Amino acid sequence: MSNLLDIPEVVGLQSRADVIRIPPELDVPMTRRVRHLVDTAEFRRLVQISQLGLVSLVFPAAHHTRFEHSLGVYRTMLLYLQRLAHVPAFAEVIETKDAELMIVASLLHDLGHWPFCHPIEDMRLSGVPQHELFANSFLLEGEVADCLRDDWGITPRDVVSFLSEKGRSSKVKLMQSVISGPIDVDKLDYLQRDSLHAGVPYGRNFDQQRLIASLCVSEAGDKLALTNKGRTAAEMMVFARYVMFSEVYWHHAVRSATAMLQRAFFMLRPQLELDTLFRLTERPMVESMRDAAGNGPACDLLDGLFGPTRRLYKQLFEYSFFEHAELFHLIARRPYDWLVELSDQFATTLSRHLSRRVAPHEILIDAPPVKLEVQFNIDVLDLKAGKYRALGDVSPMVETLAKRQFDDYVKKVRVFVHPRLQDSIANDRSIESLFVDTVRGMFPETG
Repeated sequence: MSNLLDIPEVVGLQSRADVIRIPPELDVPMTRRVRHLVDTAEFRRLVQISQLGLVSLVFPAAHHTRFEHSLGVYRTMLLYLQRLAHVPAFAEVIETKDAELMIVASLLHDLGHWPFCHPIEDMRLSGVPQHELFANSFLLEGEVADCLRDDWGITPRDVVSFLSEKGRSSKVKLMQSVISGPIDVDKLDYLQRDSLHAGVPYGRNFDQQRLIASLCVSEAGDKLALTNKGRTAAEMMVFARYVMFSEVYWHHAVRSATAMLQRAFFMLRPQLELDTLFRLTERPMVESMRDAAGNGPACDLLDGLFGPTRRLYKQLFEYSFFEHAELFHLIARRPYDWLVELSDQFATTLSRHLSRRVAPHEILIDAPPVKLEVQFNIDVLDLKAGKYRALGDVSPMVETLAKRQFDDYVKKVRVFVHPRLQDSIANDRSIESLFVDTVRGMFPETG
């Protein structure tokens, strides 16, 4: 048996001598060195950054924070290590110092998140860093860096490398697959936690205990795998992720709010000092953007999101991969400035059609971003036969929902309009053909 079970934080899973309680009724072990990290200003900043951001405009109880999520991921990491300590292929190569690096990384994996991080990252604009790299300044200097060196004996640069660079050795790849992979500790926590706070059952309908109990190591020894005892739990996790994206993360009203924030940020970006902005917590960041907006068009968008009255844009059209393949492929995964150009041209066309001015920001195009979601690709070990097979090869559901392109199933192209336009265009059936013509006009060869 590995000495991984002697790591103080893993021991804390059983002792419960010093814990923090988080939903749903979970005790999170707090050793002295963990508490020092959690109490740093850099980590405490996550208390004021919501996990789901704009989702709370649609699911009003979804106000949980990156702080809570990080504690949940850390606890899940301890459960993984507790299980993997009994897996020879893991325990024989992962030393105590390696496991402690994984524990620290689980706590700090979201340290570089700023408010509304993912919608802004999805735009892939110049000058906007990846949050993994933005975390470097929090990790390499200040209280967190001191705690890593003094309490853990870990070099801050090693944490940065582990979280933001691809591992070269089989051991490092295996370690990284625990925190970033198909069945990583991050997904296991956010699916259940987001589901809990959003008030929906979808992300909790898989057997987390069974999944963890079936963890093993791939045949190559470079990533997590599952025994066939965990196959059903893995299938249900795939379905949970699919439904959470479909019904929560990409809910049409959530995407309306997302499109409004993205367009406001796009317009304000030349006036914003991003390094300063991204170091702010949620409310100060919103106020900074509203100050920059003044009385301009971005003010209208931000006021609809953060003002005294919620005023989300209304969905005009929706195009899916299955029902509208041509339009979907013409619009999906285009650069954000291309989407802005398309919405501007459609606003101009609509202005002529309605004989009234439609401002460019009153039309918003939301589409699947350039970056694709990670596909669910994991091996399953048949204990009796001693053979590994890809989960997608033994599960028709996983083959459909995860092995193929996940994004095409859950993300749609949508056109949103300012509420003040809704009455003018609600019964005008010619408007959709105007939009289609505008899209095709962006591609002369398809006209």
